[in-house]
Amino acid sequence: MSVQTLYTAATGMDALETKLDVIANNMANINTTAFKKDRANFEDLFYRQYRAPGAVDADGSITSTGIEVGLGTRVSSTQTNYGQGSAQTTNNPLDFAIEGRGFFKVQDPNGGSLYTRAGNFGLNANGQLVLGSANTGWILEPNVNIPDNATNVVVSSDGNVQYSTSDAPGLNNAGQITFTNFIDPDGLLKMGDNLYKETAASGSPIESNPGTAGFGVIQQGALEASNVEPVQELIDLITTQRAFELNSQVVQAGDQIMQVATQLRR
Repeated sequence: MSVQTLYTAATGMDALETKLDVIANNMANINTTAFKKDRANFEDLFYRQYRAPGAVDADGSITSTGIEVGLGTRVSSTQTNYGQGSAQTTNNPLDFAIEGRGFFKVQDPNGGSLYTRAGNFGLNANGQLVLGSANTGWILEPNVNIPDNATNVVVSSDGNVQYSTSDAPGLNNAGQITFTNFIDPDGLLKMGDNLYKETAASGSPIESNPGTAGFGVIQQGALEASNVEPVQELIDLITTQRAFELNSQVVQAGDQIMQVATQLRR
């Protein structure tokens, strides 16, 4: 039994190490634009059944319980909390915060589309709206083009993009920003760079204009902050550390019992 104790406690330590990795990633992304925190979920493992519940005893009566010993735990999944992050005012006309559900769609240079809630956009050499990335030019879909002589850019809450120039102070249409939703956002594949990719688990993308049923709205001149709560993460960090230490003590106890058992004949 003490040998099994070592393996069972080891599964707890391994699972808690994964949880610690998740907490570390959440803490590292406290200042990441529109970052959504993750949570590690656990499930118990197979049980060794010494006597099944409902067995018949020597008198023919049915027992009310059994004898079973669990063999540990493992991480069953990591789930993302898509709760709204606070809006941080930047006064940059090309910064867009999503209030409510929805993702921006951008072009994947390798083909297809990717999705993000980070709204820190800028203009490329062709006047197209692109994510503010130094690594890749992620172009917003559908394309929104703003001429180089534009002096003012106005984006309404429903995604209509307009601009004015010094020669024509009136507003001209530049394009329409659309949002994309998914039935199961937890099924999206995280690609890094604040980007997500559609999978079979997420379901097909559902596109519509901001402000329509089931979709959020755009706030111009602001960015959505990370929804990580530092105090809660610190609490989880402490409890995870203590749980890891307790499992290590179980390993030590099992080792000591085995030492006593091997020395009984001496």
